[in-house]
Amino acid sequence: MRLGTSWRWQLSRAMRLALRWCQLCRPRRRKGSGDGRGRVSRLWSYSKLLLKSLYYNSLSDSDTVLDCMFEPIYWIVDNMTRWFGVVFVCLVIVLITSIVVIIYIFVIPEIIRTYPVFWVVWHLGCGHWLLLLIAFHYYKATTTSPGHPPKDRFHIPSVSMCKKCVTPKPPRTHHCSICNVCVLKMDHHCPWLNNCVGNFNHRHFFCFCLYTTLGCIYCSISSRDMFLEAYSAIESYYQTPPPEFTFRETTAHKCIVFVWVLTSSVAVALGGLTMWHAMLISRGETSVERHINRKETKRLKEIGKIFRNPYHHGKMNNWKILFGVEKKSHWLTRVLLPSSHLPASDGITWDCSFTRKDPMAI
Repeated sequence: MRLGTSWRWQLSRAMRLALRWCQLCRPRRRKGSGDGRGRVSRLWSYSKLLLKSLYYNSLSDSDTVLDCMFEPIYWIVDNMTRWFGVVFVCLVIVLITSIVVIIYIFVIPEIIRTYPVFWVVWHLGCGHWLLLLIAFHYYKATTTSPGHPPKDRFHIPSVSMCKKCVTPKPPRTHHCSICNVCVLKMDHHCPWLNNCVGNFNHRHFFCFCLYTTLGCIYCSISSRDMFLEAYSAIESYYQTPPPEFTFRETTAHKCIVFVWVLTSSVAVALGGLTMWHAMLISRGETSVERHINRKETKRLKEIGKIFRNPYHHGKMNNWKILFGVEKKSHWLTRVLLPSSHLPASDGITWDCSFTRKDPMAI
């Protein structure tokens, strides 16, 4: 170990500086009235030098100082997000379960009793298909590891070193401060999954968002007439005299209103998020890369150059890469039906667009 990095050398250095500071503080007899002000000025200058010598770094700047000041806040947010992730997952399960239970108890019997056979078969088939895909992809998104750089391999393609993990970072890999680990092809940390969205669960995350949005739209549209009837019945509760409804009927009215309001709200909110991620997938970007590429595009534009995303293979090919579609039948077996297949890339090496000889022909 070098002497300059040992704690004994640091201690002796601080003691020498403190002794020097005490020597400056010692009163001396000087001629002239301005000597006192000069000594105070020298003492102040040396005090600042003393402090800077203990913490100064040539790489320090205003951004570093702000990061250090906000580090406790970052720590609190990261830990709260980590612990609240379990609460959010439980909340998602409770909300989905409540909607399914209400539909089974109140909506499906009404459909079977009043709808033609064709529409009964349609609603039962479409509803259970969406429910199966939502449950499957949510389970896989929460339980599948997004992928991490291997720690037992040292000779892997890397673009930098992670300052937190002190390990090589392959392309598209970023450090998650909440999970405290590097994630391959990191998109973001999702508290609703209590998991990072990365290379191996990105497809499950997007499919969950997509099919949940479609399921909410389906419930909102198909139960619109029931909602209007239930809402009118609830308004009639305040008439004089109030209409006579059984306990089951009043419960059904309130539950149907709850389902319609919840599914309509989720369809709008989650639909916007799904469209945002669909745009990123079409461009061959993740949420993290979106911000990085925007800064890089602006920087290159100032010097008269054009930025080109090396992971953009064309809109349709980007979707095929995400879903793992290699032939036409995969649109059915891997997109429209539950599938646990792994992505084509291992998250460490990537087929960049400027290194490919031939375009993808699938």
